[in-house]
Amino acid sequence: MTSPCLPGLDPVFALPVSQAPRPASRSPLRQTISSDGVRGRRVLVTGAGGSIGSELVKQISRLGPKSLCLVDSCEFNLYQISYAIDLDRTIKNWSACIADVRDEAAMLHLFMRESPEIVFHAAALKHVPLLEKHNVVEAVLTNVLGTKIIMDLCAASHVDLVVISTDKAVNPSSQMGMTKRVAEIYVHDCALRHPETRVSLVRFGNVLGSSGSVVPLFRKQIEMGGPVTVTHPDMTRYLMTIEDAVRLTLAAASIPQNSYALYVLEMGNPVRIFDLAIEMIQKAGKQPFVDIDVAFVGIRPGEKLHEELHYEWEHLTQTSAEGVRAGIPLFDPRPKLRHIFELITAAQARDCEWVRRALIQIVPEYRSTSELQDRVVHSDAATAKRRQKQQHAHGTRPRLQRPAQVGMSVS
Repeated sequence: MTSPCLPGLDPVFALPVSQAPRPASRSPLRQTISSDGVRGRRVLVTGAGGSIGSELVKQISRLGPKSLCLVDSCEFNLYQISYAIDLDRTIKNWSACIADVRDEAAMLHLFMRESPEIVFHAAALKHVPLLEKHNVVEAVLTNVLGTKIIMDLCAASHVDLVVISTDKAVNPSSQMGMTKRVAEIYVHDCALRHPETRVSLVRFGNVLGSSGSVVPLFRKQIEMGGPVTVTHPDMTRYLMTIEDAVRLTLAAASIPQNSYALYVLEMGNPVRIFDLAIEMIQKAGKQPFVDIDVAFVGIRPGEKLHEELHYEWEHLTQTSAEGVRAGIPLFDPRPKLRHIFELITAAQARDCEWVRRALIQIVPEYRSTSELQDRVVHSDAATAKRRQKQQHAHGTRPRLQRPAQVGMSVS
């Protein structure tokens, strides 16, 4: 049941995020859900209770898989998606397993019991500010070690693998982004060593409605009377609905390929988060900076103003699936392998400083938020002028305040 919204709040933004419209960052997708990769096959989804994982489960369950195994370490999340599948009644042969991708013995037992033919690996830790300090150890254990375990089992069993990645792995500014980049490198390396295994890496930007998505945060702040917190007036993000991201991921899983392939989803133009905040306030029937204030709270550790979907040396080409591009990575992952083993050892030793050193060895293109801010300091004057025009247009000026605890990530 949807809780009633406050008077004046547009019902559109009181809907569950899955039903809310996305910003007009791209034209509507015409890509239908492809069943070629999963129909009649034994399918396993890791992180099945998460934002992406649960949508994968919902869409796959309607495509006629022979069986579907849901894997998640969080009991409550697994219960929620299990309950949804049970109500949907579109699939009979399915199971739910509480297990951690970091537990190699548990994953081996699961593979032996379920004998999957294709695995969708969506399990990950992804909250950027939360993973910047000591939690980086947990990020490595889940995002790197967990991916390594799944990749190794798929290679040993000749099981197709689809790995979900993120734009934050490209020229990362966060510890989380680095761990996802390391996972990409390991998957690439292992796929080269096992060319008989079909491995797809699917990378995309932010999805609306995921845990930490900015839309439900803005909606809640508007309901409370503001302020709506925006990190920086010029910050942009690639945005797409969960449904579209998963639909395109399934399309990528159906594209004919040999061995390893990198796929980058087309996400249209990046959306300025400030514009999104203003639009949501106006759709709620309120006047920005008058009825609902906007507070610029500053870029948080690990964040950067603009994300990138691919490296310069990843040549992108069109595929047979609309909205999906294939990347040809001109990159040799093999020299990084011994450093990845060192990184995992450092994480298992729970040595944060060692972990950070090892991450930078593997991902030397990493630049911290403070370094990136130094690079754009010369553009501050132009930004200030634009902000003054915006404030003048609305008859007031936004307050600059520090967040006590925002709780959800704009990243």
